[in-house]
Amino acid sequence: MRQKVFVDGHEGTTGLRIHEVLAGRGDIEVLRIDSDRRKDPAERARLLNAADVAFLCLPDAAAREAAAMVTNPRTCLIDASTAHRTAPGWVFGLPELAPGQREAIRASKRIANPGCHASAFILLLRPLVQAGLVPPGWTATATSITGYSGGGRKMIDEYQAAAPAMAAALAAGRGNPVLGAPRPYGLKLAHKHLPEMMAHTGLTTKPVFMPIVSNFYQGLAVFVPLPLAALGTTAAAVQAAYEKRYAGERFVRVMPLSDPDTLEGGYFDVQACNGTNFVDLFVFAGDGQAIAIARLDNLGKGASGAAVQAMNVHLGVDEGLGL
Repeated sequence: MRQKVFVDGHEGTTGLRIHEVLAGRGDIEVLRIDSDRRKDPAERARLLNAADVAFLCLPDAAAREAAAMVTNPRTCLIDASTAHRTAPGWVFGLPELAPGQREAIRASKRIANPGCHASAFILLLRPLVQAGLVPPGWTATATSITGYSGGGRKMIDEYQAAAPAMAAALAAGRGNPVLGAPRPYGLKLAHKHLPEMMAHTGLTTKPVFMPIVSNFYQGLAVFVPLPLAALGTTAAAVQAAYEKRYAGERFVRVMPLSDPDTLEGGYFDVQACNGTNFVDLFVFAGDGQAIAIARLDNLGKGASGAAVQAMNVHLGVDEGLGL
């Protein structure tokens, strides 16, 4: 029997990607809403309650509203918004988070999909906190650079509309207009991913987090400096903590310490995980310092891929099916 799946908010970037991933799956029946009824509460409620799994690809308020519509105890909700990532009764949809997390996802009917920046940060910091290499009260700093697709449809349209003007300006030797250069944001230091970044790492002090959006479509990397001497640890110990924690994980790849391939090229490729559900973890070390890096596709493991992976875990099928 095929599982019935509904995507509420299927016209957004994450919803569209989920549809693409599910399109070739013979074990899934995708329930679709007529375009002229996609904002009809009664029709949405009908489809949400008819589904075995419903993805909420909506703004936070709309996701809370949709969750309240579900009365069918068999419907599993996977919420891609920020609304429920630290909410009681919701399981965090990151199977690699901890031993037992897959069992929690399998048993739950309410799963909160992690944020893209948060997934990378959590996978970097949680093993170090648990191994005692980073104290819970330490003030971590993190910089994340991401493609503009992470900003949703409005930002995508903004960049794509400006592309011809940016190309013309460069050709004329006038330099890049503002959208052509990296743009730091979140300067009020209250990014919406911070609560889950603390809740799921074990950190008790809010990180100093600087996200940057740049003029490429997709791809994301989070960089966390590690003052090894101040922390009383070594790069080898950090590397070993990652290798131990993620041994056997299908979608987390721990790269060699001070990865020779990256050092040979001299530059870090933020987009190398694009089109995959992988997260690559790196430790680069030198002179008593290190920097830990997590790289992923913000539209894959950072959004739609993570949601489908959580669904696969919940349904008890091959975790990588469709990914």
